[in-house]
Amino acid sequence: MATNDRQADTTNEDGPFLHSAISKPPDLPWPDISNRAKWSVSSYKFGFGVECLRDSDPDTFWHILLKFSQDDSYTPSTLAIRAGTGPSDLQDVRIVTFTKPEGWITFDVSSEPNDDGDGQSPVYAYVLHIIVAQNHMSGKDTHVRGLRVLGPIDDELGTEDDIFAFKNPEYKMYETLR
Repeated sequence: MATNDRQADTTNEDGPFLHSAISKPPDLPWPDISNRAKWSVSSYKFGFGVECLRDSDPDTFWHILLKFSQDDSYTPSTLAIRAGTGPSDLQDVRIVTFTKPEGWITFDVSSEPNDDGDGQSPVYAYVLHIIVAQNHMSGKDTHVRGLRVLGPIDDELGTEDDIFAFKNPEYKMYETLR
């Protein structure tokens, strides 16, 4: 389970929250790298699937654009963010608690200091798992109106490159699970 130093609350001013914006995503120094990922959802209402997670329309739901005033008990109150190299080794990197959130919520999931010691290192992961652990008032369904993942872009990797390519026959057998 996560330790207390990895937990955060929107009411804590010293926490990892960087910004909250009501209507549009805040301008931050990191690029949106969400388009470099393959997205999936565990459950959704018909017509509001994974394609709505990444569109720019907040009325199609999905985001970490949260509006307690509109969604009430559908608003997430606790998120768990897990990261790892695959589904079998995910570890909690941050547990975030919200108190009546409104707008875009930006928070940092890095936990290790960088080489200079003046900031945090980004989380390097192949799999990022975002779990709605609890809703306000113990609501059963969730409304997430938008989601973006921000972070540095590794210039050595092109968008066309397959970073998981197994070309050598000795390694090709590890391409799939048996």
